[in-house]
Amino acid sequence: MTGTIINVIAILAGGALGLLFGARLSNSLKNTVISGMGLFTTAIGLQMFLKTENALLVLGALILGVLLGEWWALEDRLQHLGVWLEERFSGSSAGGSSRFVRGFLTASLLYVIGPMAILGAISDGLTGDYNTLAIKSTLDGFASIAFASSLGVGVLFAALPILVYQGGISLLAGALNSLVSAAMMNEMTATGGILLMGVGISTLLELKKIRVGNFLPALALAPLLVYLLEWLSPWLGF
Repeated sequence: MTGTIINVIAILAGGALGLLFGARLSNSLKNTVISGMGLFTTAIGLQMFLKTENALLVLGALILGVLLGEWWALEDRLQHLGVWLEERFSGSSAGGSSRFVRGFLTASLLYVIGPMAILGAISDGLTGDYNTLAIKSTLDGFASIAFASSLGVGVLFAALPILVYQGGISLLAGALNSLVSAAMMNEMTATGGILLMGVGISTLLELKKIRVGNFLPALALAPLLVYLLEWLSPWLGF
């Protein structure tokens, strides 16, 4: 859970800085930093993909994954969940309390809903590699500065769902560690790298809109395809 703890600290630190100094930071500075993180995220995704030992298997996982993701409309469901939660809770009380809830909810949705949270938590739990969550932590920290400067102290409390959500995924992934072979982990990492490049290109650099959320099933399919290939190899003669 190292990555999750770093993420929680980044949100708290960014929120505190936002309350104190956020209004003094220009939008151009914030946008430039986000663009730099987009370039870095894309490069890390490429590095992860290069760990593959079978690129066609990664391609198969992506194709099957996005077919399932589009069928289940994962991206739309995540967005609808965010809209429903905001409509449900943002106007539930008056005055300062409403502002607190809106800040808490807006920040929580941004930090929790997204491929980087799931991908990073799985990687952290399975291998202890928290690079993805470290990148996400930097982004969340800067976002917290912006949110806290306008929405107040409620933003800091968004660290709580991060601790429960990402921490829970990491602990579950850690419990499954004994079932995942090195080959399965390599292909899942490579598949995650493709998704991470999608986040960099679509969300951070805004070069092209990619429904990355619909690719999330590929993370589970990649190790399953490795297992299936290993099981069939004696009959297929390789």
